[in-house]
Order: sequence, then C-alpha cells, then structure tokens
Amino acid sequence: MKSTNKDVAVSSRVRFARNIADYPFYGKCDPTSANEIISKVRDALGEGYSEMDLSEKDELTVGSMVEDHSISREFANSELPHALFTSENGEVKIMACEEDHIRLQVITDGLSLEKAYEEACEVDDLLASKLNIAFDDNLGYLTHCPTNLGTGMRASVMLFLPALTETGKIRSVSTQLSKLGMTIRGLYGEGSEALGCLYQVSNTETLGVTEESVISNLKDVIEKLIELENEARKRICDSDPDRFADRAFRSLGVLKYSRMIDSSEFMRCYADIRVGVSLGLINDVDLDALDRAFIEAMPYTLMKHMGKKADSVERDLARAKRIKELI
Repeated sequence: MKSTNKDVAVSSRVRFARNIADYPFYGKCDPTSANEIISKVRDALGEGYSEMDLSEKDELTVGSMVEDHSISREFANSELPHALFTSENGEVKIMACEEDHIRLQVITDGLSLEKAYEEACEVDDLLASKLNIAFDDNLGYLTHCPTNLGTGMRASVMLFLPALTETGKIRSVSTQLSKLGMTIRGLYGEGSEALGCLYQVSNTETLGVTEESVISNLKDVIEKLIELENEARKRICDSDPDRFADRAFRSLGVLKYSRMIDSSEFMRCYADIRVGVSLGLINDVDLDALDRAFIEAMPYTLMKHMGKKADSVERDLARAKRIKELI
C-alpha cells in the first residue's frame, strides 16, 4: 500500500496576527489610518512583494482568492482600504488591514510546519525591525481578538481523512484534540463543512505557550492522525478490498464522461479518487492536479476562469469541462 504524508497531509500553514502600536485596532480605524497602515507595511517589506488593492478588485477575483485560501472572508468583505502583499514564490501572503493590522501567513505543501514557521518568522522579524509592533511583557502580542493574545500565532495542517470520516471516528478525534488545546474544523475554518473529507487541525492556545512548543506539539498530533488514518484505510481495504477501488474508478468515470457536474457530486468524486490515487489503485491521475481541480471547481474560481458570472447550470457544464482539462 502506497503511503506518504502527502496522501493525508495536504498543506501546512502558519499565521501571525500583528498590530502597529501607533494605530487603534482595525475596527476603530478610519480610511486614512487604514491607508497609512498599508503604506507602512509596504515600506517595511521593501522589494520582492507584489501588492494588490482588494478594494479595486472584482467580485470573482476576490471570491476565488477566498476559495484558494489566499485571503480570509473577513478580509474580502472589509469596507475599509485593505491590500494583499505576496512574495515572489507565492508562499508568503500578508493581509494588511484584516481583523488585525497585519495577518501574515505562509502555506507550504504537505506536512512542513517547520518550513512554514521559519519562513513566517523571517518575514515577521523583518516587519518588527521596521514597525512599532504592539507588544506587552505580560500578554505578549496585542491582538484585536483576545483569543490570539500571546504568540498571536495559529498553526494548522490541512488533512485528508476519508477513512476516519467513513468509520465515524472523526468525532472522537475532535474530542481528543480539544483536550490537547487543538481543534479540527472544515475546509474554510470555523463553522465550515469538511468538503471532500478535508479538515484543518490547528492550535487553540496562544497565551502562555511558546511558538516552538505549538509547532512541535501540533506536528506530533498530526503524525499520529496520519498514522490513525492509514490504519483505518488498511482495515477497510483488508475487510473489503474492492470497496475503495470500485468507488474510485466509478468516480473517475463520472469525471471523465459527465457533461454536467455540481459541486456536491464533484466533492464526493474527488474524495473517492484521491483515496484511489493515495492507495496506488489509480496511476494515471496526478495528486497535485487533482487537488488543483478541487480549487478550480469552486464557484468563484470557476466563474473567474469562465470570465463571467454564471447560473448553476452554466457552472455545472463548465465544471465538468474544466475538470477534464485538469485531470
């Protein structure tokens, strides 16, 4: 049985929340202050970052950026000036004027928390050397939401957990994680569904802990979840060896030959095929291409590719065509 971390751990993310001491929290900012914050972030970063003024972007572009996790929904919906800075390699993204003045995030492939953390720290140090970051000796980094006080850091890993989902063990996993100061959520964080059996596992504690301990503890937990998921897959395969294979090939047939497909059906097919690829049952579908298709099939990203807003029928036709092009 083929088994790699990428089969289960899709991506890793480290996010820092920071504020500039010279300004009120974003909720109390006016347009002038927001523009000044954006300017200060721009100057602090220097060269090597592209800048996008989100207030000037169309709905489809902004919506697609939420779908691929480049920005948050709160950032997309902000009524005050807000801008996104992106590094040349695309891994570092800085939201200037989100819930906090600065939301710095790094997303890397697979289980690579240390890599994401190191990159985030490098940029965080750069910003701290140029800006007066709000910090208290007792409370740590001062943030808009009290739940981020302390390190101001959220680390997470996106996990593909079809076997734990199917066996119903994902509920007990959630209970155990809460006891460890961690949480498991859907694809787009708090309150969202686990589309395609994709979950985010992240830390909840930021006060009274160190950044390094959070990364270390989360990595240990993720490695255990990977082990549990692979064990659950093996048990299913051993007890019913054709079960995953039949579903995977049926779903692949749907994607190859359907003329229309809605989001819900695609999510089910995606999960079945990803299991098939992960177990080595399907060899002619690239895992990265399949994951890219997952994002491309999202409504706003799909309409952006179409170049127009579209109703559900148009989207279902376009989705089937786009998926064939990608996988």
